[in-house]
Amino acid sequence: MKKTPLYHVHKEMGAKMMEFSGWLMPVQYEGIKAEHLAVRNSVGVFDISHMGEIEITGKDSLNFCQFITTNDVKKLKYFHAQYTFLCNEIGGFVDDVILYKFSDERFLFCVNASNCEKAFHWLCKYKKDYDVDITDRSLVCSLVAIQGPDSPKLLEDVLNGVATGLKRFCFTNFKWQNSELIIARTGYTGEDGFEIFLPWDICEKFWKIVIDKGKKYGIKPCGLGCRDTLRIEMGYSLYGHEIDEETNPVEAGLLRYVKLDKGDFIGSEALRSFIDNGVSKKLIGFSMIDPGIPRHGYEIIKGQEPIGNVTSGTMSPSIGKSIGMGYVDIQHSSEDEIEIQIRKNKRKAKQHSLPFYTN
Repeated sequence: MKKTPLYHVHKEMGAKMMEFSGWLMPVQYEGIKAEHLAVRNSVGVFDISHMGEIEITGKDSLNFCQFITTNDVKKLKYFHAQYTFLCNEIGGFVDDVILYKFSDERFLFCVNASNCEKAFHWLCKYKKDYDVDITDRSLVCSLVAIQGPDSPKLLEDVLNGVATGLKRFCFTNFKWQNSELIIARTGYTGEDGFEIFLPWDICEKFWKIVIDKGKKYGIKPCGLGCRDTLRIEMGYSLYGHEIDEETNPVEAGLLRYVKLDKGDFIGSEALRSFIDNGVSKKLIGFSMIDPGIPRHGYEIIKGQEPIGNVTSGTMSPSIGKSIGMGYVDIQHSSEDEIEIQIRKNKRKAKQHSLPFYTN
């Protein structure tokens, strides 16, 4: 079982630990609701060092990234980032990633922990026609996320001069403790925030300074539990739940991150076919009318007929009711009222547009 550089710190802080994608990670400290609301109302800090970092360098890096991803890399400016997908030949998700562009000859993929090895081999599989080097930096690069409305003020206290002027989905290099940090204004919570890439050996020191300087803002260390409730409120997809290799961006409602006009890329032919000919299922959001919390795998019912399955669900701390997402057969995708099979009972629910929460 792999451990992040903050494992012992989490234990000292009383975190409840769990296995996630081969890593021992904190699921919660004080509690999911308290941590969730801290991110919504003030600031929280996450250890997300289990995420993978894969660097692409070389003279063909731009063209390689353009071919391997669905978004239009050529429209990406230096020190800007974009959300994009690695798709397979049938249009399914190999992974959803954030791509950071340093120059035409240097890029960084931030990939899901569960897909790090798979994504690395996928990239290597298609490099033969390109003059690029592919380096997995996942075990030398740690990652800390500072999220919430007070995150700019806190980051200014920790790293003076960084947050000012750094726009959403932009990033910069920063020298700290004789090491090179990458500060990105990105996140997975729906709030303003930053993700800081830094060497493993200084991660603990950085974390403790963030916690100390964040006390005046009411900072809370946050685990994977509230990371999940935050992203569900925003309708963000999680690999293995809303997206996987058998699901495509058309079904998932993520076509805005697919630029078919940029030319051919892996999966482009299949995705054009899905757009032209239609798909068999669609991702929907819903909120519960009856009591009950929808969970991954529960059946979605219309009348007496199962029409789909829940992919994610939770009791929303921000809006105070149970919400969820799931795939339904395309012919039932416009149904307003549905039911969720929660154990032995059918519970009434209604479709809800995404996101569930707006600030």
